[in-house]
Amino acid sequence: MGMIVYNGRMSLPLDDRVLAHVQVVVVSKLRRRESFAITVPVDGSEVVSWIGPATPLEFVYSGNRRPLLNRAWLEQLAESASSNRGLVILPEPPMPPEPPGLAPPVGAVAVSA
Repeated sequence: MGMIVYNGRMSLPLDDRVLAHVQVVVVSKLRRRESFAITVPVDGSEVVSWIGPATPLEFVYSGNRRPLLNRAWLEQLAESASSNRGLVILPEPPMPPEPPGLAPPVGAVAVSA
């Protein structure tokens, strides 16, 4: 279980796979200097935090391998982040098939059997 450390004092726990996708969306928004809310489920309730370009954030992973990123999920999360409600952790949709002959998606980790 990884986490987002918000403002150096609050930790929002997220599974490493979820965290990798959230990080891509958050960094993309902050590069454009956009502020937004993020809603994270914590112990049966929700924590809503406001994130802006000046907010100190850390993305801390429990493992040392980055998961393969699901482009469809990234698009859904990015759309959510641009809504009035802000970034809400949505369930991951099925991974869309990659057309043959393309390079592996960003973040892909090759694992040999």
